[in-house]
Amino acid sequence: MGTFDHDAFFSIEYLMDLNTRGKTLGNLFTVAEQFKPSGRITDIREFGNGNINNTFLVTMDTKGENHFILQRINTQVFRQPELVMLNMRMATEHIRKRLQTTSLSSGRRWEVPSVLLTKGGRDHWLDSDGSFWRAISFIDNSRSFDTIKDIEHAREVGYALGMFHHLLSDLPPDRLADTLKGFHITPLYLQHYDEVLAKYSAVKSPEVNYCLQFVCERSAWAHVLENARAQGRLRIRTIHGDPKVNNIMMDIDTGQAISIVDLDTVKPGLVHYDIGDCLRSGCNPMGEETEQWEIVHFDIDLCRTILQGYLSMAIGFLTENDFEYLYDSIRLIAFELGLRFFTDYLEGNVYFKVTSPEHNLARALVQFKLTESIESQAKTISNIIQGIR
Repeated sequence: MGTFDHDAFFSIEYLMDLNTRGKTLGNLFTVAEQFKPSGRITDIREFGNGNINNTFLVTMDTKGENHFILQRINTQVFRQPELVMLNMRMATEHIRKRLQTTSLSSGRRWEVPSVLLTKGGRDHWLDSDGSFWRAISFIDNSRSFDTIKDIEHAREVGYALGMFHHLLSDLPPDRLADTLKGFHITPLYLQHYDEVLAKYSAVKSPEVNYCLQFVCERSAWAHVLENARAQGRLRIRTIHGDPKVNNIMMDIDTGQAISIVDLDTVKPGLVHYDIGDCLRSGCNPMGEETEQWEIVHFDIDLCRTILQGYLSMAIGFLTENDFEYLYDSIRLIAFELGLRFFTDYLEGNVYFKVTSPEHNLARALVQFKLTESIESQAKTISNIIQGIR
């Protein structure tokens, strides 16, 4: 099963790393010059709202492709950034080749970010203080959204993940490095939870007691995907690792999905992790940070539409066993994230960024309520899956 390691979430080390940010901003032009394809750099500004890496949009005075993305990789989260780049290059090159022989529907396009090389031909650059920098191409005429806007957007989100899995379905996962050991291995998160709980001595509030009971009632079931993998019922494939809604790029003119970005977490895993995470993030209209956790619900219409979009591309490579565990994946990933938030709360908020001592507890309650909503609609969700098959 392996050992637990950091994954692509905000860590305490990242907060410490921000102290060096002013120094980094001062030499951005020097760093960007190592990657620029051509032309003169005219502007560099912060870009996006990612929680892990420092990301900047570089503008050049050239016609055509006059932007690229510059990033400083957080090496406290990605301990082996060279392997992250190896995975990214392998996946994007594979997708590019597949696109040459893949027929897209009329009027559709699919873009894959390109890794830009330094003047010395490397896929990264280390500056004088050891910071790890990389550059990737910018996808023009596109944008992303933090939450799903409407049913058509939901369909496109599902289509995007299905297209991504389809294009990588024949890339042997053993060619990729496991850059995030323990990622989405729920039994390992449970093991860590038990270790933390054994040391917890604070007064238990009604909310804490609710969470304790919630986890206790589901601990045995939480092994479901890993047991299926160990029994040979599910197999490891190449996955995205973080296919939340705001990593899906939408064409500004057509409203169609044209890419999935943030490829740092591409690695071997179960496609069920991706499907479950996509639906967890897409089917909670209230979002992860809502204070109204009591009324959080899993939107069945969004679920149906995302799955329809996904299976329009993925139906060809999913097996009977894959379908059998789709509902479990939807339920499990919501539970898993709640477990991780709750564990961090019990441990004193040492991992996720928080704005108050109770922040991770509130986040856990949201995910557990979402899990409850999924469970209460189990038959409906299973019928949707069966109907789409």
